[in-house]
Amino acid sequence: MASHLSTTLTVDLGTRSYPIYIGQDLLDDAALLTKHIVGREVLIVTNTTVAPLYLARVAAHLTDYRCETVILPDGEQYKSLDVLNQIFDRLLETKYSRQVTLIALGGGVIGDMTGFAAACYQRGVPFIQIPTTLLSQVDSSVGGKTAVNHPMGKNMIGAFYQPQCVIADTNTLNTLADRELSSGLAEVIKYGLINDLAFFEWLEENIEGLLKRDSELLAYAVARSCQDKADLVAEDEQERGVRALLNLGHTFGHAVETGMGYGNWLHGEGIAAGMVMAADLSQRMGWLTADDVARIIRLLKQAGLPVAPPAEMSADQFMQLMAVDKKVQDGNIRLVLMRGLGESVVSDDYDRAALAATLTSFQLS
Repeated sequence: MASHLSTTLTVDLGTRSYPIYIGQDLLDDAALLTKHIVGREVLIVTNTTVAPLYLARVAAHLTDYRCETVILPDGEQYKSLDVLNQIFDRLLETKYSRQVTLIALGGGVIGDMTGFAAACYQRGVPFIQIPTTLLSQVDSSVGGKTAVNHPMGKNMIGAFYQPQCVIADTNTLNTLADRELSSGLAEVIKYGLINDLAFFEWLEENIEGLLKRDSELLAYAVARSCQDKADLVAEDEQERGVRALLNLGHTFGHAVETGMGYGNWLHGEGIAAGMVMAADLSQRMGWLTADDVARIIRLLKQAGLPVAPPAEMSADQFMQLMAVDKKVQDGNIRLVLMRGLGESVVSDDYDRAALAATLTSFQLS
């Protein structure tokens, strides 16, 4: 059965362009999936949480293919080279060729790891993203960033590698834990703050409906977020310029995730605290008003997200962890800051004393 409520967007990357399908009941649309499979070999990568919910529905479309499955443990702490090897082990055990298509069925960790495995196996095989969390539908499944974590830094080992397509069935959000839904909303709110003030204002008006999982509101939020991201990716695929704006809150947030141990703070929780820290620094630079910062904090709180970093992390620990970041250039930590609501900039030209004051202020609060 095809979706009765769907949107198709395109990530415009020339010969590597691909569609993002967003809507209800897309997991039941066999033709939608199979038209993007290259060859007759398929490996589905999923995890212990998602497999009981959705694996059978996806596998049912693949009876005409040679289809194997890898079920990984669930959690950010398993986004490692050791666990990645389980995907390669299965590909090699089954003697899969370069004609295999990998399918990532799950959240951001599964999408990132499957994409990275696809980029590496026999120097590159096709893969399809089927994101099942809000975070992965609005962010990690789109744009071709794939990676695993290293104990010293998040996403430090990876590749830019685009999927064949993204199939985002918004019905999967109904089985999402409340905390995971909130985590995804952090990335949704981020798009409003980066360059879409009208979307930020829409979120202020509709946050309660999103938390109640109103299907039409969620579908709109996913589509708007994906469109905002697709536009930036099309302009700057390898993050040499404007795409870096998507990292608003991430330099601080990744430090929180690494410092607290992967999986203890969810990605969106770290990003929410990171966006508040970026807002605080932007206010100290004279770019945001106190009222702007209060609006950001209010919306994040309404979304059920933390609005301060963990009290046990010191300013020194933040600085050490932020120095191990993909956005560091020539020893300078580049931050995404806000010149106004809905207007962000990438900058290494900020007041170092103001950054120190921001880091210290949260320790005291």
